[in-house]
Formats: sequence, C-alpha cells, structure tokens
Amino acid sequence: MDVRQLEIFEAVAEELSFTRAAQRLYAAQSTVSAAVQALEHELGATLFDRSTRRVALTAVGESVLVEARDAIAAIDRVRTVAAESAAGLRGRVRVGMISNVGDLDLPDLFGDFHRAHPLVGLRLLTSPAGSTGLLEDLARARIDVAFVGLPVEDLVGLEVVELVRTRFVALLPAGHPLAERRAVGLAELADEPFVDTPEGFGHRVRLDRAFAAADLVRTVRTEVADLATVPAYVRAGLGVAVVPRMGTVDAPGVVAVELEPRLEWSLHVVAPRHARDQPATARLLDLLRDRSAQAGLAAG
Repeated sequence: MDVRQLEIFEAVAEELSFTRAAQRLYAAQSTVSAAVQALEHELGATLFDRSTRRVALTAVGESVLVEARDAIAAIDRVRTVAAESAAGLRGRVRVGMISNVGDLDLPDLFGDFHRAHPLVGLRLLTSPAGSTGLLEDLARARIDVAFVGLPVEDLVGLEVVELVRTRFVALLPAGHPLAERRAVGLAELADEPFVDTPEGFGHRVRLDRAFAAADLVRTVRTEVADLATVPAYVRAGLGVAVVPRMGTVDAPGVVAVELEPRLEWSLHVVAPRHARDQPATARLLDLLRDRSAQAGLAAG
C-alpha cells in the first residue's frame, strides 16, 4: 500500500461517496474506486458497505480509518522535516506575554530564535486580564504559547516549562512602622490598603489564595496594569504591596521586607500538548527549555 491509497480511502470515508471523494481529490471516479479495491484486497477486508443508495464504513473500515489518519499525519511530518532541511523552517508563533518576566532577557532570546529561524514570524501579544486572560486565549487557540504567572495547579493538561521561581516580599513606603522589621506576616498587612494589579494577573491570583487560605481579607484600593509601576504608587503613599521579588522592588523611597512564612511565585511558559505538531512552536519551546536548564531557575 502507499500513502495515496490511504489518502483516497480517507476521502471516501469522510465524504461517504466515491463521486464526492473523486471531486475533492480532482481524480477520476474509476481511479478512486480502483485504489480502494486495491487497498481492500491487500488488507483482505471490506472497508465499505456499498449499495446503489449509500456508502458506509464497515466496522473494520472504522478501525482502519484511525490508523490511516495516523499514518498520513506521520508521513506529513516526514515531508515537513525534509522541507525544513531544504528551505528552512517557516511559519508563525503567537506568544502571549506578561510584563513581569524577572531577569529573563526575552528580546535577546527571541533574537536568537530569529537568527536560527529567520522565516518564522513572531507575534507578541498581551491580555488586559493578565495570565488568566492569556490562558483563555491559549484555550481558544488565539495564541500558541504563553508566559504566565499562575500557580502550577491551574496549568493541568498543558506542556509546562518553569522559567523563574522567586519569593514574594512586602513593599512598604520608607517610614512605615513595619519597614524596619526583618520579616512580616500576611496577618500584619491585612488591614493595610493595598496597591496591586487587577484580578486575573498571575501573582495576584497566588496572593489572593494565600490570604484566603489564612482566613484573611485585604482591601486592594489601587489597581495598576503594570507590576513594574507598583513601587512608585507605594512610595506615593497609596498603600502597601506584596509582589514577587524582582528588579522592580528596588526603588527609592520603598523598603522590601521578607514575608514569613515564605510564599513563592513561579513564571512558566505553557502550550497545549498538541503544540509540538507545529514545528515552529516546538522549536521555540525547546529553546526556552534549554535556556531554563542552562541558567537554572532564577530564584530570589
């Protein structure tokens, strides 16, 4: 048997008509009929029940169709690999981005990817709902991969690469009564007004759950769309904050104080399991995984 026979069989199985399958394949109906008969002869089984009124798959045909589709997909992947070797990887990867990526130099990483695969387009997108919105975009196939700061228990069923792991710290305006402390607990901050990002942002999801688990209620009085701007609003006296310990916490007029007990935040890049069917997406995931392994987790 050859792949053309399998493709003809698949077309007839989907159309349930030799005539429509021939039209779809731009082939003579006699060619389609002969290919199916040859396949049946080679397999020693009848794949279709034929009558003057209808065509239907037999039970054997249903089983063979599953395997035929897998075989066709495998051959397509072989063709793709050969085409990549001859002409270079092509395609597009849509990447969901968040503002807080720690010490990762994403422009440099994407630059390396571009130099290795200049025919692949990169489209970098954001969501006003932060990591939660990006996860929804991923589920609806509006993006191919996403950088998210959500807890790992929210990422079930996805391919997950952990890129950064760090701890939360409290940000207090200089002169705050707790600013001289070595560490503070969430209970000591619960009555303070908070500056934070909107609901749905990854680190806020993690923090809101930590307060709820401790049976504590806090008030977020000021919401800002970019985590990097939080220290400026703390310095201005609009409230305190609890954020992942990144470069953004080092700001004049703001003191970073450790939390006790320790609370951690992780940055992941995630993709659907089937993302590796797209060679360009698979290559980007491999590059991110390699960089993470080479550098180790950027923990704070």
